Amino acid sequence: MSLLQVRDLKVSYGGINAVKGINLEIHKGELVALIGANGAGKSTTLRALAGLEHPSGGTIHYQGHSIAHQPTHQLVKKGLVMVPEGRGIFGRLTVEENLYMGAYCHDDTSQIASDMRQVYARFPRLQERSHQAGGTLSGGEQQMLAIGRALMSRPQLLLLDEPSMGLAPLIVQKIFETIRDIAAEGVTILLVEQNAKLALENSHRGYVLESGLITLHDDAKSLLSNEKVRHAYLGE
Repeated sequence: MSLLQVRDLKVSYGGINAVKGINLEIHKGELVALIGANGAGKSTTLRALAGLEHPSGGTIHYQGHSIAHQPTHQLVKKGLVMVPEGRGIFGRLTVEENLYMGAYCHDDTSQIASDMRQVYARFPRLQERSHQAGGTLSGGEQQMLAIGRALMSRPQLLLLDEPSMGLAPLIVQKIFETIRDIAAEGVTILLVEQNAKLALENSHRGYVLESGLITLHDDAKSLLSNEKVRHAYLGE
């Protein structure tokens, strides 16, 4: 059974149909990329899956149950967690306080402490800056913090929206090493990433979204060699 199954999903803003009826399916343990041009509807799709936008049509099933109109905090408790575009950290809170915010749905103190140690082991820079305000971190450090906060929620399905945006190449490399590690540990990932080549090189499968519609779906290796994808998204 699919971990996530989306059928004919539509999302509208006023009179604008941002997502026009898409189908997605993600199985447990997969890393799946959703690529497309700016304005194609990628972030809107993720926001709808995370409960931040209300679909105007279609169905979303997670773990076999409909979640189309469930609030975000309930989805986080069920293991569906999003790292938003722009990171969305709490700038006035310390790094440690931001991480604890990710664990708000848990009350097992010893396990939370263990989760914190794991995040710090994954991102030693965060431990060095644990008492520093989140808003004073570099862009790369803030992205580490956003991912670390999401991991504190113990996700089963992690939605990542543009994790490399605005980051230096060396930091992007570190972020994607982390994404691969998280996937290897069994967390299912749906990745939206403007760098289509990077996204597909690190994914099992991919979907191409154009003007609110899925136009291609294949395994990542096939999409990387697809002439249309190479011309439109890989700069070739």
